[in-house]
Amino acid sequence: MQNNVSLGISLMVVTTFMFSTMDGVSKYLAETNNVFTLVTFRYWFIALIIIISCIFIKNSFATIIKTKQPYVQFSRGLILSLNNCLVVYTFTLLGLVETHAIIACYPLIVAGLSVPFLGEKFGWRRWTAILTGFIGVLIILRPGSSVISEGSIFAIIGAVMFAVYLILTRYVSRLDTAVTSFFWTGIGGTVTMTVISFFIWEPIPQKDFLWLLTMCILSSGSHFLMVKTLQIAEASVIQPFSYLQLVFGSIIGVMIFSESIDFMIIVGVTIVIGSGLFTTWREHKKKMMSSKK
Repeated sequence: MQNNVSLGISLMVVTTFMFSTMDGVSKYLAETNNVFTLVTFRYWFIALIIIISCIFIKNSFATIIKTKQPYVQFSRGLILSLNNCLVVYTFTLLGLVETHAIIACYPLIVAGLSVPFLGEKFGWRRWTAILTGFIGVLIILRPGSSVISEGSIFAIIGAVMFAVYLILTRYVSRLDTAVTSFFWTGIGGTVTMTVISFFIWEPIPQKDFLWLLTMCILSSGSHFLMVKTLQIAEASVIQPFSYLQLVFGSIIGVMIFSESIDFMIIVGVTIVIGSGLFTTWREHKKKMMSSKK
């Protein structure tokens, strides 16, 4: 694997911007359309890209899809597709700003889950950072106030689901390449959403076709760039820049959807991001020390 840090960071910035823009388009469409239908179209488009890619790339489809852990790989796609539905629906309840503010805690959940599921060991500093980060989430939610709502609960569940997806992604990366994992993510999500669409389907009005195509292009493009980014630079190096999705998403939420950012959200997000950056730094430091031994 390459380790071009500057190029990896640049691609990560572009990737997070594309994800944020896709979230904005998804929120706009979800206001008047069925969320499951929207996500189904997104995965069908990704499946089309996968088929076209297999025709033109050198490696055969059989080589790319080959894995010794198909059930785990498929589960990744299933979890991510259902998470996409939940998060897009949450956009309609809370808006982009507050949804992203809560979901920003997912790196801390990943750090916590990596202990029992991946066998990683943390010192007291990282556990303190994780605990501090969740205090930041509580500040955003403000228990006992009217801020906690159905949307807030959905956002927390979305953060947990995405963290589980990332834990499984780390797990399968021990045996499979990033390209194989990307293809299985598309397969698992496409099958899941196609089955759901048989029971929950509403046609998209013609006036939204262009926005639907835009969402699909942004979805497939951002996921492709994410795979390329992970091939170019180490995940621990580029992980901190994933928080830019919160920044870009908030800008879109404020400028396009007239959302607001209150002081408590700023305080809570600052604590969450600070804790997340610390855990990422400790992970990178640990890998650097291990490589020197």
